[in-house]
Amino acid sequence: MDWLVAIPEFLVNEILSVPAFLIGIIVAVGLISFRKSVGQIVGGAMKAVLGFLLIGAGAGLVVASLAPLGIMIQGATGAQGVIPTNEAIVGIAQETYGAQVAWLMILGFVVSLVLARFTPLSYVFLTGHHILFMATLLTIVLASAGYSGPITVGVGAALLGILMVSLPAFSQPFTRKITGDDSIAMGHFGTAGYVAAGAVGRVVGGKSSRSTEDLKLPEGLRFLRDSMVATALSMVLMYVVIALIFFVREGEGAYEAFPEGAANPGNFIMQSVTQGLQFGIAVAVILFGVRTILGEIVPAFQGIAERIVPGAMPALDAPIVFPYAQNAVLIGFLSSFTGGLIGLAVLTLWLNPMLGLALILPGLVPHFFTGGAAGVYGNATGGRRGAMAGGFVNGLLITFLPAVLLLVLGDFGAANTTFGDTDFGWFGILIGYGAAVGSVGGVFVIALLGLLILGGAILVQKRVVEKGWDPSPHRSAAQPEPKDEASSRGTSMQYAKIPPPKGAPAPPAKTTPTGS
Repeated sequence: MDWLVAIPEFLVNEILSVPAFLIGIIVAVGLISFRKSVGQIVGGAMKAVLGFLLIGAGAGLVVASLAPLGIMIQGATGAQGVIPTNEAIVGIAQETYGAQVAWLMILGFVVSLVLARFTPLSYVFLTGHHILFMATLLTIVLASAGYSGPITVGVGAALLGILMVSLPAFSQPFTRKITGDDSIAMGHFGTAGYVAAGAVGRVVGGKSSRSTEDLKLPEGLRFLRDSMVATALSMVLMYVVIALIFFVREGEGAYEAFPEGAANPGNFIMQSVTQGLQFGIAVAVILFGVRTILGEIVPAFQGIAERIVPGAMPALDAPIVFPYAQNAVLIGFLSSFTGGLIGLAVLTLWLNPMLGLALILPGLVPHFFTGGAAGVYGNATGGRRGAMAGGFVNGLLITFLPAVLLLVLGDFGAANTTFGDTDFGWFGILIGYGAAVGSVGGVFVIALLGLLILGGAILVQKRVVEKGWDPSPHRSAAQPEPKDEASSRGTSMQYAKIPPPKGAPAPPAKTTPTGS
């Protein structure tokens, strides 16, 4: 009977949890529905896979360039605590609950497709690794509450499927404000932070706060219009300042922040400069990967919308919004990290002594990806002030929510790591305390929570998304297209709309999901 476990584990670990393969399959299905030739199907699917591999390569470069900086910040501040890392907690949990996580993830994906087909929530969540993360969280919380394997898998799969179609609906009005249409949705479990950023941006922005992409620089600083240059320069400055503080505190012991150490103080500083430059390269790779994947996934989804799930909309990973406002990504990241530091101070001085909450150290990777996306959402509704305020609020959320989440993770609460993004936090907390009611009562509470989320999402979809509600009507609805040579190289923060492939039916005038 080992094959019953081996098959789903293979599907989850080798295919469904790898976003590139999942996207490639979806693109191939869409092109098949268009009756494209074998060459077009293979080529389109391959480009989609390569686009996501480019995003993954860029993300790997981001992680590598930020790792020494994280060590320096921890050493410079002297703070000790928990660094939320989704991959770490998932890896630990796989040793205990690998089979349950596999089945929960597969069944949850099936539930999401059924809901997308038969409800107005026609979103297909394609961020495979985040599906795996949420499946792991639900398994840990429900199993730690004492539920049996079948109940954990069944209840968890239903909740996972509900989240995968519901959360994109809640964020869609804000996503549409960024993209200008309904061609894509947000498929990332940091949605609460993005919605909060968009809402805060609306409050603080007003009409006077111009977009982050309209920054006017003196002639001598025009080189900063190139987002890759501006991003790299900002990170170099941050790296050097932190490195100097860390060196003053630790002396030659600071050299150990780099994997191969440093030969002398000059070499230590220049390695810091190099890491900052590599960060700029990493962001450029991510943006190129996003453009590549969009060129295939959007047209392919027209076929899926017509043949499989009427009105289907792809819900994609957070970096999908980065090209729309690249300056906002950097501003959101820095603001989110600032919020994380202030949140850590609040935990240290107040919440840890009074409530015993763990100290959550700001992890640069979650702050970059979720903070950057929050900056884009905040900019869409509130311009520069919105980008700063949105990123800051996101930083507070991904600091306080993981601290409370640790209380419901059972034995995994002592693993010295936890889930980082906002939706893991608020949803895991609600499920954890709901499950603590008891076996039967807990299932009832959890089921009620899932139904409330589903019902709320359907209401938002029908009353808000499909009605075309604008979260910031005082600001222009569409972002400007690149107008000059510099912007066409990717320095304006936008890119042109991607036309459907030849032979594909023209998209409808209104592309909001229509349900079944």
